Amino acid sequence: MKILSIESSCDETAAAVVEDGRNVLSSVVSTQIEKHKIFGGVVPEIASRLHTENISYVVNKALSDADCTLSEIEAIAVTHEPGLIGALLVGVNYAKGLSLASGKPLVPVHHLRSHIAANYITHKGLKPPFMCLVVSGGNTLLCKVKDYTDFEVIGKTRDDAAGEAMDKAARTLGLPYPGGVNLDKISKNGDADKYKFPHPKVDNAPYDFSFSGLKTSVINLVHNASQKGEELNAADVGASFIKAVTDSLAEKTVKAMAEYGEKTLVLAGGVSANSVLRARMEKESKKHGWQLYLPDLSLCGDNGAMVGAQGYYEYLNGTRADLSLNGRATADITEN
Repeated sequence: MKILSIESSCDETAAAVVEDGRNVLSSVVSTQIEKHKIFGGVVPEIASRLHTENISYVVNKALSDADCTLSEIEAIAVTHEPGLIGALLVGVNYAKGLSLASGKPLVPVHHLRSHIAANYITHKGLKPPFMCLVVSGGNTLLCKVKDYTDFEVIGKTRDDAAGEAMDKAARTLGLPYPGGVNLDKISKNGDADKYKFPHPKVDNAPYDFSFSGLKTSVINLVHNASQKGEELNAADVGASFIKAVTDSLAEKTVKAMAEYGEKTLVLAGGVSANSVLRARMEKESKKHGWQLYLPDLSLCGDNGAMVGAQGYYEYLNGTRADLSLNGRATADITEN
């Protein structure tokens, strides 16, 4: 079964053709990094306009690269939640137009479910159930994936996401956008024990995350040093900050894996590309005897292929949308 999938939740206009949820026949991503770099982050209005300019080309190229026509597509999957509302609406409305014109069923897909599904492409034999740590710029959560469309949230961030905190730390250190990627790069030669950052905990919620205070601590460190005329080593600050974020993610994941008796751990989301996090989870998996699955680096960021992978399983589950489908800026992964 061939699914045409569309992704426009943030600053990547993407489309793909995916067969049977596992085989990627084409994947096209039009990045907006250079456009947003001058602002130090994503500007929602600009992102929406660029999606509008690029989406027709991206979708047509995805079909061309897959050597198929729209008539050979059996369903159209599209990210409709969560994300930047203006950006989402571009993809949703384009997908609705294609569905109306072609008569193909329209399948709405949750963005975070798609990130998890990127692992089905990388690891053809991976099947639920498993525990998944989803870490991205806008979301951080631990969830049990009971089945392809059945999720239970074990823990989630109460404020900022891990990726957002890393981006803000990078910007505070004067690093260019995208912050998280560049923070990872400069930190490779840094001393991760040079600075002690807090490891926030949430009362009565052992698996929930909080990164707002951690983000504030690095901002205060840099600003205080600047006021005193002191020079900080960016690599050391970055390495220490990433260690604090990774410690928080790892500690809660280890506890959850033990309490729920899980032996299979999956990472997903843009921050799953972070080299320190990947190494830490590999170490923990070896120590505790877990089977660890990591998405290919090319599938960690937003892309259409992951939407097609999850879209396939949503289609099999009977998930459909009509022309009243709308974008939603926020939505729990468990919502159908």
